Amino acid sequence: MATYDLVVIGTGPGGYVCAVRAAQLGMKVAVVEKSASLGGTCLNTGCMPSKALLHASEMFEEAAHSFAKMGVGVSAPKLDLPAMMNFKQQGIDGNVKGVEFLMKKNKIDVIHGRGKILGTGKVEVTGSDGKAQPVETMNIVIATGSDIARLKGIEIDEKRIVSSTGALSLDRVPGKLLVVGAGVIGLELGSVWRRLGAEVVVVEFLDRILPGMDGEVARQFQRMLEKQGFAFKLGTKVTAVDTSGKALKATLEPAAGGPAETLEPDVVLVCIGRVPYTEGLGLKEAGVALDSRGRVQIDSHFATTVKGIYAIGDVVAGPMLAHKAEDEGVAIAEILAGQAGHVNYDVIPGVVYTTPEVASVGKTEDELKQAGVAYTVGKFPFTANGRSKVNQTTDGFVKVLADAKTDRVLGVHIIGREAGEMIHEAAVLMEFGGSAEDLARTCHAHPTRSEAIKEAALAVGKRAIHM
Repeated sequence: MATYDLVVIGTGPGGYVCAVRAAQLGMKVAVVEKSASLGGTCLNTGCMPSKALLHASEMFEEAAHSFAKMGVGVSAPKLDLPAMMNFKQQGIDGNVKGVEFLMKKNKIDVIHGRGKILGTGKVEVTGSDGKAQPVETMNIVIATGSDIARLKGIEIDEKRIVSSTGALSLDRVPGKLLVVGAGVIGLELGSVWRRLGAEVVVVEFLDRILPGMDGEVARQFQRMLEKQGFAFKLGTKVTAVDTSGKALKATLEPAAGGPAETLEPDVVLVCIGRVPYTEGLGLKEAGVALDSRGRVQIDSHFATTVKGIYAIGDVVAGPMLAHKAEDEGVAIAEILAGQAGHVNYDVIPGVVYTTPEVASVGKTEDELKQAGVAYTVGKFPFTANGRSKVNQTTDGFVKVLADAKTDRVLGVHIIGREAGEMIHEAAVLMEFGGSAEDLARTCHAHPTRSEAIKEAALAVGKRAIHM
């Protein structure tokens, strides 16, 4: 029987990064993965394939509507959906092979099968052939990620009623797509199929889209999506989907109560969030405590209620983001090696990869108001940014929130092209406790969209130059 310093259950971004960092620090490491391929949901059925389709569908729409005004004459683009899906698969395969390479490079053993924790230092892995293999280890890290949340009474068949997984592999463009949930995943996947020709209706129980994001950004973003062809039914819930006929019949009701209405979509996409994946891990039997939402309870050093067992990523509290899981994976590996692993949860960026993109880091205005923090606001629109003007991509703005007394930047919110790339200079600034003045006095290359961030920082002190 092999004995390890660390066994990581799950090879998503949190798990494989944790394993690599632990191996770098001299530990003997194994990973346990229930799927045939490494990389978890993110690489196989989530983040990466969705970004491939977002990119491909954006190019399709650009060719159809934007090339001509730039003087590029092309015939009307024709969609080859199987080829687009092959493009997506090539990206998945490349990333999965990359993780396999990292395992070999760092001499990490890969054990395929379902892991079950038997207690401190003991994991049982059951392979696809049903045979169980015991594994002994000094430490265990649970990095099993999350699963789709389901609507009661609505069964997902991944054909007509789909989760995000099925929505990435449809074999035809639906005439009408009903998206249940106006969060990040629903809006991204809705964007893909709208560009390819679907009529998209988004139903959201709350009275706004993108809960948790800056309210002003969410409102402006909704208007942009409506201009693109999205229809929204906010403050509304889907109570049933009748699958008995040729056409689906979805019953919608106001969240506050009232008369129902019926829609007949070709496909229903259920995107109401994700839940921690703990099925079959044997946590209850091993004594690992869960909280009221089914997440693994951990302390400030990622330790569970059982000695030698730790947890990271979507399976614990906090934002369900791959990069948050990666940072936690590095932190616990360093803690186990006797170092001071740490994650700054105040500086974790979030991005919606639509067109335009939405990106944020730090506090929103609502959060600062609720906390009673006095703050100043600096905003700058992309309509006043030279690079955006010449590219005719002027939708959106940058908002910088700074402490009214110290000028320290508390939050930055961007809606616009390449917002997901631009947000990181704000993250670096905030990681070092920087001020709006620091950002405003940092020379930015001209002409770039990032100049809008500098101008927004200048606007905190009411001295923006180009507005």
